[in-house]
Amino acid sequence: MVRASQFAVVRRSQRRGFTLIELMIVISIILILVSIAVPMYQQSIIRAKEAVLRQDLKTMRDQIDNYTMDKEKAPQALQDLVEGGYLRIIPKDPFTGSADTWQVENSDTLQSLDQTEPGITDVHSGSSLTGSDGNAYSSW
Repeated sequence: MVRASQFAVVRRSQRRGFTLIELMIVISIILILVSIAVPMYQQSIIRAKEAVLRQDLKTMRDQIDNYTMDKEKAPQALQDLVEGGYLRIIPKDPFTGSADTWQVENSDTLQSLDQTEPGITDVHSGSSLTGSDGNAYSSW
């Protein structure tokens, strides 16, 4: 004859763990949260790369102007900025991953009366992608 206390012990041991329905609900909730988080994460990575691109472009443009004013001639290549001590290294384009893809803009016009030689006046990204503002990175 099975006693009531033995029956309770057997019942408790059979109730351990989760049912299949409970596990499916938890997994579904996790999948919903992940499907919301992944696009937000990817968008934050793009925004961070855009911020780096803006800063790199500003730094290089400022140093092109400084080089031009100091040397009274425009740099002929971005490497001139490194050799002249205006940049430590040419930064990598965050969207192409290379320092060799920068698109330089040369001009025959002189920026000041003291300038003796034209050269690089601007720099743009070499990426063919479009930014979050709708403009191509190469036009920034």
